[in-house]
Amino acid sequence: MSSAEDQRKLQAAFALHQRGAFSQAAQSYRELIEKNPNNFHALHFLGLVEANVGNVAQAKLLMARSLSIRPPNIQFMENYATILYQTGDYKSALHVCRDGRKLTNSSVSLSYINAVSLLRLDRFQDSLIEFDKLLVLKPDYVVAHNERGYVLAQMERYDAALASIDKALSLDRGYVDAHLNKGNIYSALRRYEEALVAYEKALAIKPDLANAWLGCGNGLRELERYDQAFAAYDKALTHNPGLAEAWLGRGNAFRECERYEEALASYDKALALNPRLAEAWLGRGHVFLDRTRPDEALTNYEKALALKPDFAEAHDRKGRALFELGRLDAASNEFEKAIKLTPRRIRFYHNLAMSRRLTPGEPHVRAMEELARDMPSLAADEQVELNFALGKAFADAGDRDMSFARLLEGNSLKRRQISYDEKASLDTFERIRAIFTGELTRARAGVGESSSVPIFIVGMPRSGTTLAEQILASHPKVFGAGEIDDFGRAATALLGNYPEAVPLMSGDQFHQLGAAYLGRIRSGAPAVAERIANKMPDNFRLAGLIHLALPNARIIHTRRDPVDTCLSCFSTLFAGNLGYAYDLAELGRYYRGYEALMAHWRAVLPQGVMLEVQYEEVVADLEGQARRIVAHCGLEWDARCLDFHKTARPVRTSSATQVRQPIYNSSVGRWRAYEPFLGPLLAELGPSPAPRHP
Repeated sequence: MSSAEDQRKLQAAFALHQRGAFSQAAQSYRELIEKNPNNFHALHFLGLVEANVGNVAQAKLLMARSLSIRPPNIQFMENYATILYQTGDYKSALHVCRDGRKLTNSSVSLSYINAVSLLRLDRFQDSLIEFDKLLVLKPDYVVAHNERGYVLAQMERYDAALASIDKALSLDRGYVDAHLNKGNIYSALRRYEEALVAYEKALAIKPDLANAWLGCGNGLRELERYDQAFAAYDKALTHNPGLAEAWLGRGNAFRECERYEEALASYDKALALNPRLAEAWLGRGHVFLDRTRPDEALTNYEKALALKPDFAEAHDRKGRALFELGRLDAASNEFEKAIKLTPRRIRFYHNLAMSRRLTPGEPHVRAMEELARDMPSLAADEQVELNFALGKAFADAGDRDMSFARLLEGNSLKRRQISYDEKASLDTFERIRAIFTGELTRARAGVGESSSVPIFIVGMPRSGTTLAEQILASHPKVFGAGEIDDFGRAATALLGNYPEAVPLMSGDQFHQLGAAYLGRIRSGAPAVAERIANKMPDNFRLAGLIHLALPNARIIHTRRDPVDTCLSCFSTLFAGNLGYAYDLAELGRYYRGYEALMAHWRAVLPQGVMLEVQYEEVVADLEGQARRIVAHCGLEWDARCLDFHKTARPVRTSSATQVRQPIYNSSVGRWRAYEPFLGPLLAELGPSPAPRHP
């Protein structure tokens, strides 16, 4: 066959190739190669066909061989680099781009593949440089402007990223990937309402875009619009049933709604689709951590880290699980790993500050001080966390002025974020006192569930509730359930309107409430536990109802110097939104309302139901007070209660570090060192009442 005939046959094969008749085209290319093994055109085009039908390895061999036969051809190099990039062989793609750019710097295709290959290898700065060069070659390259925005977002240069994406959209308003990218950046900035607008614009162009529905689901979940979030995740899965991240999002939403079994099922579906999805193992860990099962949480976090060793969030949560287990040095180590990986994530610094004593001038303190110089760049929640972390760091260093200045700022910022109706809160205390009269208590005596299993430890936060629980949980017959809201939830499910519904309850309803609570706590405790302690401090509001529903339950009211208690609350960034805790005057007024309600319970509850335990007296006479606590619960004395700091059990409250140490008195009278700062609190507290004891 003549050379002209070979050329004609090559053109005919290429025409078949372009029409998608890959099998026929491939056969023609092979015949040409059989005749002339150095036919670089046939080799190259056969490589393209093999790539089209999924034979990637063969495609690479053919295209590499083609380029080795004759002087480099830019079009062939562009095709080869594209195949390498599309198949994830980014390093080889870079080599081809480098060789091609030795021949010419004007290839837009090679410049683009070079830039995106660097991006996929996480070489963000190098990628940005290449995108900038590319946009000099082709200033109106919409895709490049969008990808450049993505690179900048990975570098956390969000303003510049948004500007680059807006440039892409100015060139093409219908570029769906740019809208999606913009939504993802707003999500990273926690600007979820703006993120939703961007995702909705993407969906207006492409209604079946699963990733945009996924973004909507995640944004709606962050805004706590859970019904809409679930609907968005369902849409994502309708359009892409294999989208593991949508099952992950559903799992996160179920967990936040405390629908834990459904959360685990969703995470497991995500892992079935993508066994390497470390975020799903992270979510499973969160479920167990939320349910005070840190051992199981730890296992899941370690699986996440086995897949993704540089997963900062998993290191942080692993640290939290270790913290709850009392492995404080190991916890601090994990928090430090998280900080090293993500030096601007403020929560990691806060967790580290809570896990150990910080020393002046250490790198982590210096890093926090540097971050504080750029406070406006941080999200509102991060500003709060950073101020509390620095407040703790300065307190550790003995710098009370700087410590309290940070606490004032952190509390002020937190107070602005939450809705607290002080009048309604204090009015509730008065309504409770009006409803729970001595007559009501006597009239309904003994109608509830008769079990003596439940123990309730109540009082203000930071008043010694964790210490009392740890003493009791060191007894072999007691299970410390931690801060659980099971009684409050059972009451809400039955009553709805507290306290006004209480006088309308029948004896059967009181019994039903007690039995429902008993069933809840039994399900989470060892079968051998003879007593189960619930140390939710806020249950002080429910003490009368607790007695009517569970007449043989024992209540322990922990007290501490009022000013020490309030200062400790003010120094703590609580996991829940304790609305009263973030303003000194409001805190003082709330404390007075609490004191009045506790005085009422002393008057109306029968003798022997509630034991008052003064923190300062526990510090001064641990054994004497521990014996009182144990005896009140109807248990024989056990000396292990004195070694409470050695008891291995999860503790997740702000006092977790303290109860891992032997008793100490340095917290007694702590407020006096801060007296000059406490004017609004002291004015509202007034003269401190003398401690009351049975």
